Amino acid sequence: MTSDARSRLTALRAESAARVAATAATLAELMHDREGSNDDDEHDPEGVTLSSEWSRLTGLAEAAASELRQVDDAIARLDAGTYGACAHCGRPIPAGRLEVRPFATHCVACAEKLGL
Repeated sequence: MTSDARSRLTALRAESAARVAATAATLAELMHDREGSNDDDEHDPEGVTLSSEWSRLTGLAEAAASELRQVDDAIARLDAGTYGACAHCGRPIPAGRLEVRPFATHCVACAEKLGL
């Protein structure tokens, strides 16, 4: 399980890091394109407003960064030998749950009980 989990987590980490980098680059490009502009895009009927695009990209960036932190935490648990154990009750997290959510920290019962 450990080598499979490490492979899955390593691949997921690479995907998450790529999303973090891509959204950061897109946000930087958006800022650069709008730098010094006084356009009133909030009333532009032709497209998405700057604030809408900014909100969308910020949400994507935050989600990617959150997933990256969760994956890094899971890799740390794997290195510590605690990966796959519920952080609340200590029982094993079912393999199916870890397959779907490799950075899960709680078994299904505890996640439901804790509202996670």
